[in-house]
Amino acid sequence: MEITPIATFHAPFSDKFGIPRQSGLVSELEGHIVFLPEFRNTDSLRGLEQFDYLWLIWEFSANRHEAVRPTVRPPRLGGNTRVGVYATRSPYRHNRLGLSAVKLSRIDFDTPQGPVLHVEGADLMDGTPIYDIKPYVAYADSHPDARSGFVDTTQWQSLDVEIPQEVAQRFTGQQLAALRHTLALDPRPHYHNSATKVYGMKFLDHDIHFQVDGNQLIVIN
Repeated sequence: MEITPIATFHAPFSDKFGIPRQSGLVSELEGHIVFLPEFRNTDSLRGLEQFDYLWLIWEFSANRHEAVRPTVRPPRLGGNTRVGVYATRSPYRHNRLGLSAVKLSRIDFDTPQGPVLHVEGADLMDGTPIYDIKPYVAYADSHPDARSGFVDTTQWQSLDVEIPQEVAQRFTGQQLAALRHTLALDPRPHYHNSATKVYGMKFLDHDIHFQVDGNQLIVIN
């Protein structure tokens, strides 16, 4: 079977560093989906506006590493404990396919780019190829009592984020909330623990530089 992209995702992140590691963690993150010319048919979206959430099937297009090991080191486990790749959502997998549930905020059916889907809470990089879109159906897709493996037994602590006013004023309210919540998830590799190292993350048209000391993340410029 050969698959081809049907659309491209557009998001505030032009680089994979800093992107939330799961969809839905930063609900304020806005993105939109633009279909490729041959798929700009509004009939294919008929009825989609009646759904609140979508499943996106996409490619880890920024992952240049071949999947050569059967185990990976999830950030949730500190980046030093290995588990089987199929017990994780790691991008280092043989077919490099990602799966994300995102909130559908609206559909613009008539734009110069054809119909455009506006979504919230995605964990995708700008320019990500989208291979398929399916509606999220609560009765079949939601399993609130399901076990979640090591995720259930590993506590996750968010960081306290300090953003100076001269940086904050460059963003709208929703953009600033998205940036703050993204940083609170701690985008660093989890085997990094230096209070003096400066990290850089691209967000919208800005390079965000920050340091982390203990549980405090401070944006420095």
